[in-house]
Amino acid sequence: MAALNITAHDQLDAGDASIVDDGLDASNGGAFDEVRPLACFARDGDGAVLGGAVGRRWGECAELQQLWVRPELRRQGLGARLVRAFEQHAAARGCCRVYLESFSFQAPRLYRALGYEVRHTIAGYGPGIEKHWMVRELGT
Repeated sequence: MAALNITAHDQLDAGDASIVDDGLDASNGGAFDEVRPLACFARDGDGAVLGGAVGRRWGECAELQQLWVRPELRRQGLGARLVRAFEQHAAARGCCRVYLESFSFQAPRLYRALGYEVRHTIAGYGPGIEKHWMVRELGT
């Protein structure tokens, strides 16, 4: 083997990251070919997005990757409605469970109220901040 040099970076070069992404895709051998996007949006009468639930599905699993509601519309039930719409959309496509990650300062209380269970928690992100990995079996 020729000389090897490992470098460390605080800024990611897009070209280098692309090489790693492409190499990983090739190594996975198409295992992710069935991953499909899944999303629900709340829109006003003009079609502007007021909130959204964005994720993906693969087999019986759906991952809710992002939930966002415009600040002035929060705490009015729109987030819960978007999560339920996402779940229904996932179930209609054969998904039996939804999983997600939420930091302690985000919406874990909302997800618990909607029936999500914490399966794993990681601390250490900052003073009092934890990340929760949560799951809800659909139909329960």
